[in-house]
Amino acid sequence: MRVCVGTDLEGVAGVVSFASQTYADGRYYEAARRLQTAEINAAVEGLVAAGAEDILICDGHGPGAVVFEDLHPAAKLMHGRPLAPASARDQVVEPYDVCMMLGQHAMAGVADGNLNHTQSSLAIESYTLNGEPVGEIAQFALYHGALGLPLIFLSGDVAACREAEALLPGLTTASVKTGLSRNSAVSLSADEARRLIREGVQAAIRKQQDQPMPPLAWPGPYVLDKRFFHTDAADAAAAAPGAERVDAQTVRFRSDDIRDIIYR
Repeated sequence: MRVCVGTDLEGVAGVVSFASQTYADGRYYEAARRLQTAEINAAVEGLVAAGAEDILICDGHGPGAVVFEDLHPAAKLMHGRPLAPASARDQVVEPYDVCMMLGQHAMAGVADGNLNHTQSSLAIESYTLNGEPVGEIAQFALYHGALGLPLIFLSGDVAACREAEALLPGLTTASVKTGLSRNSAVSLSADEARRLIREGVQAAIRKQQDQPMPPLAWPGPYVLDKRFFHTDAADAAAAAPGAERVDAQTVRFRSDDIRDIIYR
């Protein structure tokens, strides 16, 4: 089995603060990167034990957060900012069999979601697709589902796991911390979090072999409403091709192709 793994930083055990840990200029950003990379390596260990033949890590945190020199030797890393065009990335990802998410957080506005946000923690209030609130979990699952890859495992805080399980009933998850508020949580120890991830990915592979999860697909056409905290950000977004201004803070996009719209 070939496995594509999307990573983020905000759902890692021990990472609880935007300002000091997840922004690139944060005081403890480098330490947070090491925590994330150790969770990635735990997942790779589990995947190797489960017989995965090809493991691709996709660094999904905004400024990039994987510590390359510490990455498990069985993994490959797709990284770099700005991102390559989607057409180039899709050619790399499409041959894989399944996908997973590590270090994930809940969508913006979830009260018990530690570090909850959707795409930009500083600019975006919400995404709504065909009337349904969506966060980064649904974005990833739908985009990769369109490439033929089912999402079979996710790690993150309890709120992220709850969101993923509601989106994909039967999904295997590993909760590594419990959010108390947007900037506080109760984290498991680093060793325990990594154990849960290591064992969780093995369980997900076994489950996929016995009871395959299908790729996530929602029927189109698609209408995406992107709501910003501030009007100046909406002003800029409204200038994009195909954008419709809904109100002072909301911009709408339409498409028949989920890949063209889900990350607008």
